[in-house]
Amino acid sequence: MKGAASFLFAVAVAFALSGCAPMPPLSTAQSDKPAASADIIRFEIPADALGARDPQLTAILAKAGALAAAQKQPTTILVTALTQDFPYLNQAIWKGVPSRHTVKLSLENLTAGARQPYSVSIKPTQGG
Repeated sequence: MKGAASFLFAVAVAFALSGCAPMPPLSTAQSDKPAASADIIRFEIPADALGARDPQLTAILAKAGALAAAQKQPTTILVTALTQDFPYLNQAIWKGVPSRHTVKLSLENLTAGARQPYSVSIKPTQGG
């Protein structure tokens, strides 16, 4: 579980450092793409933290919801996991969204395939 705690701490640091602004492009080649194609943030969920319903994971998921709600453009949250984990993950994310958020949020679930990591990504909604 120590690996999961280290990972969760790293994700928390990434949230703290990124604030509510989208991350800047990493290269000039990426700057030619429209801003809607880039993730605002993406992180993998350690299976052991998910299985244990780790309180740190729950807090990070709520912060992801708050980050999505703080965006100025319509935003999509994509959760990739096993079907049985969606209720927990979705509820934890929505806990972080203020009841009076001004941005249009979309939460989408994608069932993880074999050996596909569980993850959460936040990105501007395509086409609007």
